[in-house]
Amino acid sequence: MDFSGFLLMRDEISLVALILILLLYDLFAPAKARKAFQPVACLLFVVQIAITLLPTAADHAFGGMYVNTPVASVVKTLMSAGTLLVFLFSKKWLEEKHEIAQGEFYFLTLSTLLGMYFMVSSGHFLMFYLGIELASIPLACLVAFSKKDIFSAEAGAKFILNASFASGISLFGMSLLYGGTGTLYFSDMPIVLTGTPLQIAGMILFATGLFFKMSLIPYHSWTADVYQGAPTQVSAYLSVVSKTAAAVTLFTIFFKVFGVMAESWKPVLYIIIILSITIANVFAIRQKNIKRFLAYSSISQAGYIVLGVMAASPQGLTGVVYYMMVYMFANIAAFGVAALVERQCGNTEISSYNGLYKTNPWLSVLMMFALFSLAGIPPFAGFFSKFFIFASAVQQGYYILVLIALLNTIISLYYYLLIVRAMFITPNDNPLPNFRSDNYSRIAMVVCFFGIVLSGIVSFFYNKFDEMAKESMEICELAMPKATDGTANGIATAAFDGQTAEAASGDASAATATTAMNATAPWPSTQE
Repeated sequence: MDFSGFLLMRDEISLVALILILLLYDLFAPAKARKAFQPVACLLFVVQIAITLLPTAADHAFGGMYVNTPVASVVKTLMSAGTLLVFLFSKKWLEEKHEIAQGEFYFLTLSTLLGMYFMVSSGHFLMFYLGIELASIPLACLVAFSKKDIFSAEAGAKFILNASFASGISLFGMSLLYGGTGTLYFSDMPIVLTGTPLQIAGMILFATGLFFKMSLIPYHSWTADVYQGAPTQVSAYLSVVSKTAAAVTLFTIFFKVFGVMAESWKPVLYIIIILSITIANVFAIRQKNIKRFLAYSSISQAGYIVLGVMAASPQGLTGVVYYMMVYMFANIAAFGVAALVERQCGNTEISSYNGLYKTNPWLSVLMMFALFSLAGIPPFAGFFSKFFIFASAVQQGYYILVLIALLNTIISLYYYLLIVRAMFITPNDNPLPNFRSDNYSRIAMVVCFFGIVLSGIVSFFYNKFDEMAKESMEICELAMPKATDGTANGIATAAFDGQTAEAASGDASAATATTAMNATAPWPSTQE
């Protein structure tokens, strides 16, 4: 038996090993040892993150169902780093309210992370579906983690119902794609995609699952209620880690699989981007609850991220990955401050932040930096992330779309500054008293602070992401066919195993499609 495929899945195997170790520790460790559960878990997780940083070859495993690329590796590292920051902010909350369920929280969170690993490295639609389900079901448990809180239970019910509908619609779209092409492999499907109504319907229905994960309008209705009802730490995880996996997977699938049908999906994304940015900004202005406020902010940010997907270029992929890194630091910092304030005052109303600077200046400054970064104000990292995303879209000629996005950025400045005004300017005779956060939260805040400041100044991150994006795009780049009389003029696909299908004539393409439709067995993979 060849174990090389398992060696390629180093990140996933190390994460599974971590999950099993923590599960056994939680089950069998004596009471005294269990008090050190969270420090041990965080320390082991740091080791797992270090493993993801080790260089690995770009290759495929299990007949092409699992694919590893440089961008997939760096995205897994980013998701793990974001999860670790959430764990650091969660320590005191777990000790105070869920001491007996600490193990369950880590087990569920790491299980969702494992599902996102598979999403990012999937080379087959069923592998992707298994990943998204493994990520979604434990997430519903995390949203409803505070069982005695009626709002948390309601949020969990809303999340699982919406996730179920989105998953079912997405799976139905995959069945239509299989019926229209005879394959579910990412590298094989573009060869037989001709843009038929069945294929277009399958593509749009399939994308529903990813649009739901990213909270893009019109798949956003669950977001504000779930973010408000879920524990604040879980809301932070939903807004950052889950969105990162969905954004990168969306780019990969739309470029690699549906690149030959770009004329069909780009108008749809065009409309979704405008609606997501504009409507979310308008609703964010009206919010009185900080978690609902950040929920609509995340919907707007998702619209900006999809601009990079629209570009469908190495610069666009670099912009998406860089944007997610900057967004991770800023959004987790904002949610982290919200969690600390909530623990002191018992609510998440924006009015609780009035006069916060007088009593807790460092928390106020961190929150201000995070909001300025989300708004895209220079010299914070958020300005550069938006600049690179806009530049990638302008490079492809989407001038009007970028102009609309810029106008919405100006609108977003207003509602982000509302929070800053509340902390620094709005008078409050009885502000929140001064309090000290725990050491784990302090470490997380320091990391977020330097991440917000340095990731926009130090060019290493963007240059490294750009190098990896170009390498990944070279691996999976497709030559988009030009339709002539309903047939493809020439189709080329660079499969992940290094084999390249030569450009075929229109007659050859038609014959290939006919063979696939008449075959009684599933379409054979190029890797088999």
